[in-house]
Amino acid sequence: MTAPLDVPGSELEATPESALAAGEAKAIQGRSLGQIAWMRLKRDKVALAGGFVVIFLILVAIFAPVIAGIFGQDPTQFNSDLIDPATLVPKSGTGISADHLFGLEPVNGRDIFSRVVYGARISLLIAFLATLLSVAIGTLLGVTAGYFGGIVDSIISKAMDVFLAFPILVFAIALAGVVPDTAFGLTGDTLRVSLLIFIIGFFNWPYIGRIIRGQTLSLREREFVDAARSLGARGPYIIFREMLPNLVAPILIYATLLIPTNVLFEAALSFLGVGVRPPTPTWGGMLSDAVRFYTVPHFMFFPGMAIFITVLAFNLFGDGLRDALDPKAR
Repeated sequence: MTAPLDVPGSELEATPESALAAGEAKAIQGRSLGQIAWMRLKRDKVALAGGFVVIFLILVAIFAPVIAGIFGQDPTQFNSDLIDPATLVPKSGTGISADHLFGLEPVNGRDIFSRVVYGARISLLIAFLATLLSVAIGTLLGVTAGYFGGIVDSIISKAMDVFLAFPILVFAIALAGVVPDTAFGLTGDTLRVSLLIFIIGFFNWPYIGRIIRGQTLSLREREFVDAARSLGARGPYIIFREMLPNLVAPILIYATLLIPTNVLFEAALSFLGVGVRPPTPTWGGMLSDAVRFYTVPHFMFFPGMAIFITVLAFNLFGDGLRDALDPKAR
């Protein structure tokens, strides 16, 4: 065989300089875990849609007074002149018009649109703060139990079992029903909101605590933890500087899935009459008032759809976030 000829200008001729330049041009850029998760999340159109709805709901809750002022009116304002005194329902049947996009409530004629918008503030505020409380307690106790093990793990695990077996709904109804209008230096809606945040957040921590404990049991046997121990690092340093950064993904995922559960819990308490008291609008309270007027479906439809859309959006976004942050996902 004869060696191939090196023809000047042909594709067979390649100098070391040109090969190096081509290699530099095609150099692979490194990507962080956050960038990889964002790329996966962008491919999930359903999760992105849920995320956009979540952002929209948060903006609605923040700017509720502005939105109600533009498209509706004061949620506590009565429009008795638009109510038929014989049937106690709006004269037009629903009361839906350019001034009242979702219609009017029976009996008093309050604007449903503005009450649904203001109800988002109560529901999301309680859900977010209660979730934050649950995550803080559950993460701290879960990582402590998983790292130290032994008697510490036994005590915390038994406490989780007790809280999981506790009839939280019955306790919430009893506690919210006996607390007076003024307590702990708080009054009115501030007291009721704070009480609901404590009840929902404090008694839900075992759910995330179990997940974090299981993740910690796996992490404490990893090489980077052994390396930290060999360098003389103590338990608190390892927990807060080594383990917690590696637990951000499960914490974030479970928090997004816990928020819709807390929204439903707050709506259930308001529906049963032990949540935020009237005339402050809440979605659960509106559903409770609508039960008496089952012949006026729009009264129940709009607050019910608000709860449904909120819970669905958070669940879809949480599922997509879980898939995006899963290191084993393809």
